[in-house]
Amino acid sequence: MSKISNPTKVITGVNTRWSYANVWDAKSINGGTPKYSVSLIIPKSDTVTVNKIKAAITAAYEEGQSKLKGNGKTVPALSVLKTPLRDGDLERPDDPAYADAYFINANSATAPGIVDADRQPIFERSEVYSGVYGRASINLYAFNSNGNKGIACGLNNLQKIRDGEPLGGKSRAEDDFATDDEDDFLN
Repeated sequence: MSKISNPTKVITGVNTRWSYANVWDAKSINGGTPKYSVSLIIPKSDTVTVNKIKAAITAAYEEGQSKLKGNGKTVPALSVLKTPLRDGDLERPDDPAYADAYFINANSATAPGIVDADRQPIFERSEVYSGVYGRASINLYAFNSNGNKGIACGLNNLQKIRDGEPLGGKSRAEDDFATDDEDDFLN
């Protein structure tokens, strides 16, 4: 069976870190439609993923020209449109998690499928948190809504590869109580 190539779909590399992982419950931003979302932090050293995303942005621009043109006479140049791949060093200089990395925010109205490194479904919410490393299946597409035009990123599925330091400063319960030490609990 041959795979059909989709130039706007990207599977990120295994060193992609998940941040702001709202993947279990859809959340509404500013009263908008509730969505599942994640910020994907991609090391600048992962040039394969970065180049795949850039190519998918170009493909989404090419495929979405009629949508981008809208009622106008011409299609705006890709260089003037809002695109989803952003530079962490420029946009989040005070956040060490985004240092020497790009990031892309992906969202979806439907829940992403979430699997582990062996492609087995993950049902335990505590397994997926901001800070884990994993791959993401995303698709890029053109949008033209309320005068805003550009390329956006949809979230398809997620594959957790390994644990990472939780982002946001909150520790996990599993880590807080990992010791058998009573720590003079009853004294």
